[in-house]
Amino acid sequence: MKKIVVVDYGVGNLRSVAQALRAVAPEADVRISGVAGDIADAERIVLPGQGAMADCMRGLRESGLMDAVLRASESKPMLGVCIGEQMLFDSSEENDAEGLGLLPGKVVRFQLDGKLQEDGSRFKVPQMGWNQVRQSRSHPLWADIPDNAYFYFVHSYYARPANAEHAVGETVYGDPFCCAVARDNIFATQFHPEKSAGAGLQLYKNFVHWQP
Repeated sequence: MKKIVVVDYGVGNLRSVAQALRAVAPEADVRISGVAGDIADAERIVLPGQGAMADCMRGLRESGLMDAVLRASESKPMLGVCIGEQMLFDSSEENDAEGLGLLPGKVVRFQLDGKLQEDGSRFKVPQMGWNQVRQSRSHPLWADIPDNAYFYFVHSYYARPANAEHAVGETVYGDPFCCAVARDNIFATQFHPEKSAGAGLQLYKNFVHWQP
């Protein structure tokens, strides 16, 4: 039985992530856990996060799970979600937070002053709601998901990868920005697949069966 662990370090929308995984993989052992041994034993890891990246990083450090997550990132299929994606990078403009450094690059804030939407209204930060995702690079986790499918976003900051090859998804909100990244056994999204209806469930299903 596949063991999939949603990392519980005190923050994040854990239950809805776990429920989405159970929906697409009823045969798997999906558990929310803050135990390092469970992360070590798991076949796959999901790193969620919400709120501010500095708070998430502090929670991960203080939970004692950072080393287990870093070790898992070396070989296990890992999916980062929302702030869990931002945490993979070197740093964030938000309170000069330091990240895990698994992907080179920085997390930056939307700069949309003076830009107007098609209806003449100003862009609001955070971006909240549905937006289209262009699959800028092919990847097994995009399987059976139409290009430009809609996913659900809630964020004021986004990751800017230093290596363009790590960017696999792009969304336009005022300007184009990277919303999905991948390297080797790691895939991560700024959007919330668990809040994104059929396309999001398909992405989780693809993650469950992914063999990087």
